[in-house]
Parts: sequence; structure tokens; C-alpha cells
Amino acid sequence: MNQTIILKQRPIGAPTLSNFDFVNDDSDLTPKEGEILLETTYISVDPYLRGRMSDAKSYVAPFEVGQPINSGIVAKVLVSKNTNFKEGDYVSGLLDWKTKQISNGKGLNKVNNQNNIPLSAYLGVVGMTGLTAYCGLTQIGKPKEGETLVVSGAAGAVGTIVGQIGKILGLRVIGIAGSDEKVEMLTSDFGYDEAINYKTTKDLSSAIASAAPNGVDIYFDNVGGDISEAVLYNINQFSRIIVCGAISVYNNTTPQKNATVQPFIVKNSALMQGFIVSNYASIFPEAIQKLATWLEQNKLTHTETIVEGFENTPQAFIDLLDGKNKGKMIVKTS
Repeated sequence: MNQTIILKQRPIGAPTLSNFDFVNDDSDLTPKEGEILLETTYISVDPYLRGRMSDAKSYVAPFEVGQPINSGIVAKVLVSKNTNFKEGDYVSGLLDWKTKQISNGKGLNKVNNQNNIPLSAYLGVVGMTGLTAYCGLTQIGKPKEGETLVVSGAAGAVGTIVGQIGKILGLRVIGIAGSDEKVEMLTSDFGYDEAINYKTTKDLSSAIASAAPNGVDIYFDNVGGDISEAVLYNINQFSRIIVCGAISVYNNTTPQKNATVQPFIVKNSALMQGFIVSNYASIFPEAIQKLATWLEQNKLTHTETIVEGFENTPQAFIDLLDGKNKGKMIVKTS
């Protein structure tokens, strides 16, 4: 039976399993001319999906209640009536949370499972996650060798890659994460120069100052909130603040109260810019080539938290927002 995961109701605060529902899809799965039948292999669960579950204006339309959720997926072509794809091909793209589905092939990219790059990596280090890290750091951060980079949410999918790219480009890299285990992982596995556990650090601003005695030149912000405020007290003149996400406040039901950023920006002539990865679509081919080359040269490593079973996709998303992942959170459907 073909299953679909729909948004049953919009979350208020943190999502729960009651916000999702599984429905059996009995629609015809016979592809017409120009179509392909896909079987889902890997599903990407990402923080930005929480925003799409709210009925609020954003850079992308919200999910509709009663309709399928979608995200980055790697799928196998089971049947093809499209000359661009053949049976057995693997593709990646934005697809519905379904075990099987029909597609016309638009927006899908073939992925090569003949090299040393695992299929799941096309949702992570050489997929949108890697592109987000590369484009944000290089296009907004404009790193110069010898500068200091601080990354919040450093043990997450984007954070682990940002730090490694920073090291490749000659930066001093400091990570902020939420457990001693993650802090150890950042320095031992991902080459971070130093890492800080924000949950056990009483004075985060002072800890950042100690780890970055020459100040912070680039801040890659994945979390917002109090952590980002602590970093602002340490930024240098002409620093660049890359706003990728704000996971610390996604589940808030009332506005977060933090220090006003303008004095920090003005005093340091700093740049603060938010972005979405599609802003830089024109450099995706260059970025993917560099990421794949670094991966094959063992200059980049990546960690995945892989959850087994299509039925566990909602729980994997909830666990992601609770910080239970190391690196990229992915569901393997079978």
C-alpha cells in the first residue's frame, strides 16, 4: 500500500506526532507518457520545515493542512516513460513524503551511485546542506585566511560542513553546540579549533572571548536567540554575520526578547545578512564540484543520523528540533 504523510494540523509551539497523519494513497501509479514512477529511498528532515508548518508569510508557501509534506528526497526510478530517465536511475529533488509517487521529472537531478559518494550524501554534504554551507560562507562571509569564524548549531548538518570549509580556507574555527559529546565531536572529527557547550557555560560571551582572543570576523548563525547575542559582544570591525537559521526560536509562541542588534552593527561597521540557498543557484555547479572534490580527497567528512523506516519520519523531524541529531538527519525508508 502506498503511504503518504500529511500535515494533519498546524503545530502550536513544538510539533508533536499528533500534527501528522498517515494516509493510504490509492491513486493510479501507472506513469503516462513523459512521466516516471519513483520509490522513495531517503528523506531529508530539516529545520526550515517547521516554518512551513505555520500559516505565516515567508520566502516559501506554507504547507496546507490535509496535504502531503515535502522535502529533499532521493528516489529510485521504478518505471520510466520519460526519455531523460531510465529504470534504475536514482534522482534527487523536492518530492512529497510518499513511499511511491509519479513525477514528470521537472526539478529532479540524477545522482551518481557509481562513485564513492553514498546516495544519502546528495541530501547532505553534496546536496542542499553542503550548498547552504558553501554559499553562505563564501558569498556573504567572504573569508580571508587567518580570520576567526564562529558557528552556532555547529554539530548540525550545515554547521559541521561550514566549519570544515572554514578550515580548508585557512580560518580559525570555533563551534557552539549543546552537549559535551558534540563539543568533542567538533574538535576530534571535524577539525574545529575550539568548541563550547552553551548549555553548561555560565558566561557564553566570556567563553567566546577566551576562544577567540582576536575577536570574531565571521559568524555563521544557525540558531539566533541568546547564543547569537553572546557572539555579537565579540564581533570585530567589518565583521560579517551570516544568518542561515534561528532554530532556537522556531517553536516560540511569543516574540523572543533579545538585545537590539543595531548598536553592535553600527559600532563595528558590520554586515548582517540573511539568505536562502536558492539565492545562489547560479554558482551551484561550481559549489557541487568543489564539495565533491573535497569529499573525495578526504578534506571533508560528514556525519549522518539515519533513522530507519518511513513510518518514523515525523519522529525524526521532532528529534531534529530537539537537537538529537549529529550532522544531517535523514530517514532511510526501507
